[in-house]
Amino acid sequence: MRRTPSRRLFAATLLVASVLAPMTATPAGAVHAVSGPGGSLAAARHGEDDCPPDGLGPELTARLDKAVADVREQAGIPGVVVGLWMPGKGSYVRATGVADKVTREPMATDGFVRIGSETKTFTVTALLKLVDDHRIRLDDPISRYIHGVPNGHRITLRHLAEMRSGLFPYTSDPDFIHDLLSDPERSFTPEEALAYGFKHRNTFKPGAQFEYSNSNLVLLGLVVEKVSRQPLADFLRNRVLRPAHLRRTFLPSGPEFPEPHPRGYTNQTLSGAVVDSTDWNPSWAWAAGAMISDLHDLHDLRRWAKILATGELLSPETQAQRLKTLPTGHPGLGYGLGIFDANGWIGHNGSIPGYETVTVYLPERDATLVIMLNTDITSQGQEPSTLVARAVTAVVTPDHVYDGAVQPR
Repeated sequence: MRRTPSRRLFAATLLVASVLAPMTATPAGAVHAVSGPGGSLAAARHGEDDCPPDGLGPELTARLDKAVADVREQAGIPGVVVGLWMPGKGSYVRATGVADKVTREPMATDGFVRIGSETKTFTVTALLKLVDDHRIRLDDPISRYIHGVPNGHRITLRHLAEMRSGLFPYTSDPDFIHDLLSDPERSFTPEEALAYGFKHRNTFKPGAQFEYSNSNLVLLGLVVEKVSRQPLADFLRNRVLRPAHLRRTFLPSGPEFPEPHPRGYTNQTLSGAVVDSTDWNPSWAWAAGAMISDLHDLHDLRRWAKILATGELLSPETQAQRLKTLPTGHPGLGYGLGIFDANGWIGHNGSIPGYETVTVYLPERDATLVIMLNTDITSQGQEPSTLVARAVTAVVTPDHVYDGAVQPR
């Protein structure tokens, strides 16, 4: 049954199933032109890895083209970009459909996109950098850093990062939903957003169960700022993005959205009508979902998938803590510290009005999958990014199929 916009608002999809694992890229200098059914011609340049330059072969490529085209048509997805890298086997990079439903400009692999809750992977990495610096401990109570959090003396930073705090999600508050959708270009401070959730009683005792909540990550963003004495955007840039060599990924300070970018379409409106949400202000999501990354051959997110899953920026001990996943109540899905393991695929996905992304890595195959869409409108109760990921992985990794999604609505 399709949920109303107020019940499906703004939380990143948690992938439940098998195919959440990013793959590595193709040999230096290799360039191949790719086109998808009904979509654009996109030149994909690869480097830094050992993927054969000739793709995955004509038969497998044709099967992937058909799988993506079928989902795009059935789910009514305007445009989609899929990047799949499997060392030793090859790569698949496609941009199909349209970036703008009015001008019919084709979707392409160059530009920027809002990555929604993939932001959580960056915020938690920033937090874990402070753990490695011995400036915080995961089992510190949030009350040590931020005052006014309901039951804050019992909720730890670990509880927040693993979505087990029991704090009411502010995005589920009816007043928040009304205020945001009445003026989607308004700016929210982190404290203003949190206040919508804090007026509710906590939903369970800390650690008792899993509940996905943006309130948790906004609080962790405030912790990073307080301990580092830097704005979150600066700390992310200096301690996470630069060391990872992600040059086109950032946390915006407001509604800025660099060109070029596809237009985004959502039905998360007061009336349920589909609108262009490209210029909506993502400040309400901040440390939980406001970041922007690039579509340029999917370079930044392709790199990030493996860095995140392998812990390149963290000590082995801290990465081991991050990957210690707990049950979520959804078959096949475990959630760690701002990261999930869905049947072997490790990473996160993102959903924000108008855009959805998936960035995952499959250690077993050293494979990377990145998906970007310019809509978040569900199809038969399913997130469109999940439908695409499931279709792709059913073809290339049938033993690790991305099968299903759970998102708090």
